Amino acid sequence: MTYRAPVDELRFTLIEVAAVDVLKATGAFPDFTDDITLAILEEAAKLANDVLAPLNKTGDAEHCKLDNGVVTTPTGFRQAYAKFVEGGWQGLQFPTKVGGMGLPRALGVATLEMVQSANMAFGLGPMLTYGAIEVLLVHGTDEQREAYLPKLLNGEWSATMNLTEPQAGSDVGALRTKAEPNGDGSWAVSGQKIFITWGEHDCADNILHLVLARTPDSPAGTKGLSLFIVPKILDDGSRNSVQAIGLEHKLGIHGSPTCTMEYAGAKGWLIGGENAGMKAMFTMMNSARLNVGVQGVGIAERAYQQALAFAKDRKQGKAIDAKGPGPHPIIQHPDIQRSLAMMKSKIAASRAICMACAVAADLSEYAEDADERAAAKRREELLTPIAKAWSTDIGVEVASMGIQIHGGMGYIEETGAAQHLRDARITPIYEGTNAIQAMDLAGRKLNMQGGAAFTELYADIELTIEACSTSSHPDLPLLGERLEEGLDSLREAATWMSEADPADVLAGATPFLTLAGEVVGGWMLCIGAVAARRRQKDKLGDPVFAAQRIALAGFYCEAVLTLAHARVDDITMGVEMISDVGFGLD
Repeated sequence: MTYRAPVDELRFTLIEVAAVDVLKATGAFPDFTDDITLAILEEAAKLANDVLAPLNKTGDAEHCKLDNGVVTTPTGFRQAYAKFVEGGWQGLQFPTKVGGMGLPRALGVATLEMVQSANMAFGLGPMLTYGAIEVLLVHGTDEQREAYLPKLLNGEWSATMNLTEPQAGSDVGALRTKAEPNGDGSWAVSGQKIFITWGEHDCADNILHLVLARTPDSPAGTKGLSLFIVPKILDDGSRNSVQAIGLEHKLGIHGSPTCTMEYAGAKGWLIGGENAGMKAMFTMMNSARLNVGVQGVGIAERAYQQALAFAKDRKQGKAIDAKGPGPHPIIQHPDIQRSLAMMKSKIAASRAICMACAVAADLSEYAEDADERAAAKRREELLTPIAKAWSTDIGVEVASMGIQIHGGMGYIEETGAAQHLRDARITPIYEGTNAIQAMDLAGRKLNMQGGAAFTELYADIELTIEACSTSSHPDLPLLGERLEEGLDSLREAATWMSEADPADVLAGATPFLTLAGEVVGGWMLCIGAVAARRRQKDKLGDPVFAAQRIALAGFYCEAVLTLAHARVDDITMGVEMISDVGFGLD
């Protein structure tokens, strides 16, 4: 079973839910029109459907191969990457003045979702390059941008993030890689980095490694870290002193080379200033966190499509109220329909959160009014950990449900359902584990600027509650009731978290993020339901699609938002009740 990009869903979410058209008023995207949006989505769908998706299983079966420092990617990956470069996809969401297409990030998110759905292992390469481009735009010198951006933006070169070391994972301050000045403005970088995604490969002409390292006499911990640009190939065409010395054998994403990199006095150049490496790296990580959330959406969509196709084809048992003798396709069984509805609704909710986060990111940079930019920045910062963590949790959940719908055949590798779960499982771990995202939401975002981000979120949700409650459609007022119940639960939990002891906050952080994701996701679906009702009244678009969007929001509100009040007890139980379970720590 292959993949078909959900262009109608993506377009509806972009325009009606994430309200991407608000960016037109900024003047920052003069080429951004409805026709361009549709054309971009349709062309990206062709790449995803016809080029990348057929290679997904190939990459999983073949893996990457390392021989004497050279990594060979699976059959077809080099040719697929050439198609990616030919289409100019790497530069879509970056300004025209530096060589990009000058289109909004949300449109970039939509195209990225298709790439990740079609072939997540392949999509990891371009995803890391996005982050490096962001770092150069924000922290690079004019000379660095001139030297590196053109090749990165057209995709001829790729980039990596080199952070993790054997003794330093989430504890970044423990890393030991060092950089010594060469006396000519360059630095000699030495050390070992692990888990480096697409750290070595045969698809691009050059690879720019962004490496965190310590300079002589730098302060201990994260304050003493600097960021360096270390090219694989130097300007004179010679090979730099960096190579892959190991290739990880992983649970999933087999087509993505995850490398151990060794730097032996490799020549590098400082970016962002000495001892300012974490600030620069966080620019890359924030970009990557949203994009990893998009991976969660993408792999969930792929798993859902495969489960739906299987359910229509697989015949088993006699379905209740079904016509004719059995066996009937399992999609006629109500329990299977419920599972598919849960998958579809959570995908739609997480997709909308990611796109809304991207719109907020662009508004925070390009809105004309300073207050509007500040409010958009708060919304982006609030949504980023939710987009990363909740969406990737959904990716794992939906991929697991996909296996369940397949039954025993889902546990057999030949169907491909198991690959989706294996691939999805990394997403809650890398680019800051989901627990770290939860601690960020509860520990920083909840109370930043006096709680302004959450206060503004509540106000916007209340507007949607009112729109639902006053709708002429018979189903929308109930959506408003359920959304209001969810909002009340989120408020109650947030109030408790903002006043609780730090240990209790940390103990409740993960379920708090889950509740925030569920409520914000429900809000997004209700926005979509209101928009769908407006389309019905104005006789715009496909009436069946509009009716299904309203039904989708209704299912989610009854199946998910009605459980919000139960999350509050989980969030507020406190650390003592957890520690009393006993873990042999005494």
